Amino acid sequence: MTDTPVTDRPPVALVTGGSRGIGAAVAIGLAEAGCDVIINYRSSSEDAEKVAQSVRERGREATTIAADVSDETAVIAMFREIRSRFGRLDVAVLNSGITADGHFATMSARKWDSVIATNLTGTFLTARETTKLMFSTGGAIVMISSTSGVAGRAGQGNYAASKGGIISMAKSLAAEVAGRGIRVNVVAPGFIETDMVRAVPKAMRESARNAIPLQRFGTAAEVAQAVVFLGMPTSSYITGKVLTVDGGMIAA
Repeated sequence: MTDTPVTDRPPVALVTGGSRGIGAAVAIGLAEAGCDVIINYRSSSEDAEKVAQSVRERGREATTIAADVSDETAVIAMFREIRSRFGRLDVAVLNSGITADGHFATMSARKWDSVIATNLTGTFLTARETTKLMFSTGGAIVMISSTSGVAGRAGQGNYAASKGGIISMAKSLAAEVAGRGIRVNVVAPGFIETDMVRAVPKAMRESARNAIPLQRFGTAAEVAQAVVFLGMPTSSYITGKVLTVDGGMIAA
């Protein structure tokens, strides 16, 4: 099996957390690569519809589905709808994520749990349901981690744990489903110009920028290009890998 669609129809791609930032850029990038796109969002329906319109402007079909990925019932219902409407899934980009930064010694269990629930458990639930849809046809799963998950970062114990867990989960899943023609890879962005990074205090942003060999933050479009590459058949011999998109920060 391969991750090439088994029909003449365009590939069907799902992007979780697809209404803003990296997720929105990925949805548009997949449309430009020829995919019809399912845009998952939790609450920002207006933003999701704007992304859907951008997909349609590129000649592809777009569907929006609301679901909180940390809610197992909601995830199962979303995939039931995907199966009913499309019958298959060729590419799944598991991008939903939140932050709730804080010092480890003072972090509440509630703050810890909220990040783990969305970032790690949410990725598990969507990956589990994705593999069920891809068992007979193959496909590509791209999980979005972070350089925090690769190397850790002070003040982000919960976020780093969730994103590091995604990397280990992806490698395990890649080994488990390779025989089904399903590839599983990870993109780990560094500091990217998104709302999440813009919320970081200015002094911390400047310190981070100075630590990046390319001396700038990345763009969501640059991350999207990496995701699209790993999601399409051009990367058909790549699985179980982590691609950092960080301006050389980890290498430094």
